[in-house]
Amino acid sequence: MNDLILLVEPMIPALRRYARALLHERESADELVQDCLERVISRWSQRREADDTRQWVFAILHNLAMNRLRQQTRRGLHLAVEDIDEAELSIPAHQEHRVTHRELMRALDLLPDDQRAVLLLVAVEDLSYAEAAKTLDIPVGTVMSRLARARQRVHRMLDGVDPMPAAASPDTDPPAPPHLRRLK
Repeated sequence: MNDLILLVEPMIPALRRYARALLHERESADELVQDCLERVISRWSQRREADDTRQWVFAILHNLAMNRLRQQTRRGLHLAVEDIDEAELSIPAHQEHRVTHRELMRALDLLPDDQRAVLLLVAVEDLSYAEAAKTLDIPVGTVMSRLARARQRVHRMLDGVDPMPAAASPDTDPPAPPHLRRLK
């Protein structure tokens, strides 16, 4: 036990500095050092004589700190209920997000296939214009114009300027795009 006191006691100021640097809060750091010292005392007989005691103690402190930080991340901020404003406890309704999502999916379904493919490759799959052009075997300029038209059409549909058919749903086929004459 005397070895323990002689080896560990001089480390306490350094342990406190390290704990404060990790946790950024004095009280939590002091609790961490206390937990570390309890673990050092309870496991003193398990340490290897050949190991550096300073490194072993700091490893214990570090592991306890990382466990505590992970636990705080999982649990979130802990506050007393009395200290929180009731408005902060309310959660906004998700219905609006679902409606917006459903409208967006309907708008995507109503796009012509060529515009939808470009929009999905660039906006969702995060392909560059060149990668999308290579994937679809079309020129980069065509990708850019289709993407611009697709974005514009989706915005117009979501704003209600370009109305979506009421009967359209993800289960039904979108209306066929108008036939255009090819000019040479």
